[in-house]
Amino acid sequence: MFYGEFLHNIDRKGRLIMPAKFRDVCKEYAVDRFFLTRGLDKCIFMFAEDEWRSQEQKFKNMSFTKKETRSFNRMFFAGAVDVLPDKQGRFIIPPYLKDYAGIKRETIVIGVSNRIEIWNKKSWETYYADSNDSFEQISENMLDI
Repeated sequence: MFYGEFLHNIDRKGRLIMPAKFRDVCKEYAVDRFFLTRGLDKCIFMFAEDEWRSQEQKFKNMSFTKKETRSFNRMFFAGAVDVLPDKQGRFIIPPYLKDYAGIKRETIVIGVSNRIEIWNKKSWETYYADSNDSFEQISENMLDI
């Protein structure tokens, strides 16, 4: 559903604009509401509402008697906020999520199929450089194509 990598800046009013390709996908699938939360690798996860509900159900079915489950759910759901982008596709990222991801102004917005990730530009560049060299090895270990 969401694919690609885009450079965008937080504007003076603290808003981020969704990439035009993602806005087109939203129109096609009638998506208008999203959920943002703490992602892995110090990025922000952004889910369309339907996908958020699907992920939420998976986590609700995990046993809360396990310490790791409780810990993950606390971080994931306590950090969650719903956003409704305006007609130009702009939305505000709460300060605590920007702090978590180290975002000041420059961001990289990437599509990862069922979710969008919002990264601090330098963090993404570091992650990409570190992962690029091992991409083929990772694919050999996990894929059987």
